[in-house]
Amino acid sequence: MTVPEIRLTAPEGPAQAPLVVLGPSLGTSTILWEDVVPLLRGRYRVTAWDLPGHGVSPAATAGFTVGEIADAVAAAVRDHAGAGPVLYAGVSLGGAVGLELLLRHPDLVGAAAIVCSGAKLGQEQAWHERAQTVRSRGTGALVIPSAERWFAPGSLERRPEIGGRLLHALRDADDESYALCCEALAAFDVRDGLGEIAVPVLAMWGEHDAVTPETSAAEIAAGVQNGRAGRIADAAHLAPAEQPEASVAELLDFFDAATGGAR
Repeated sequence: MTVPEIRLTAPEGPAQAPLVVLGPSLGTSTILWEDVVPLLRGRYRVTAWDLPGHGVSPAATAGFTVGEIADAVAAAVRDHAGAGPVLYAGVSLGGAVGLELLLRHPDLVGAAAIVCSGAKLGQEQAWHERAQTVRSRGTGALVIPSAERWFAPGSLERRPEIGGRLLHALRDADDESYALCCEALAAFDVRDGLGEIAVPVLAMWGEHDAVTPETSAAEIAAGVQNGRAGRIADAAHLAPAEQPEASVAELLDFFDAATGGAR
């Protein structure tokens, strides 16, 4: 196992404002947060990161754990923000990375929104099977089933451009890096560690999300020391892309409460 290289976007927003770090879902890129950033950057400084082999992050050359992705994100964030603390929001695998950040780097994150995610995601065998599919057929084989999982009824029709670009990002992801992310998720399970997390946590879930439904968010919110859950209507697994305004409303309420209002 090795710590992969993670790249952040250039921060946007007021130089002295608290830094918000945005993490992606597997198979997506910073495109996932593209319509959220303009709504956050008036009050916060905002950056986003890509998974190994996705977007602008280099392809992985060896296996890694979700915790090691968190270590790489922490290293990249400290280059931008020094010692912290920062605010964090991540979707699905990006949310899993957020939980690992809270456990492995508790001094770095002051509050975290874990979006459409869980303390354990899916079943181990299913992740290994998906890794095998991608190694043999490429990420293009996942476009149709991913579209069915990712988007609520009407989302692609309502927001066709962003939906199409996200599906292109999946097709363009490095096959081996994607497979290695699947294997990292197969081993991911921090349910027993939730009680160690003391900073405020918002567990957001999409109304139509079959991948990480309300029960996943409720488990996180109940398991951490200071947690609550929030529902995004008319969204499935990629709530920030499907419902950016509603997602931002939840995030601003949460981040403002955690910081006493953005400075």
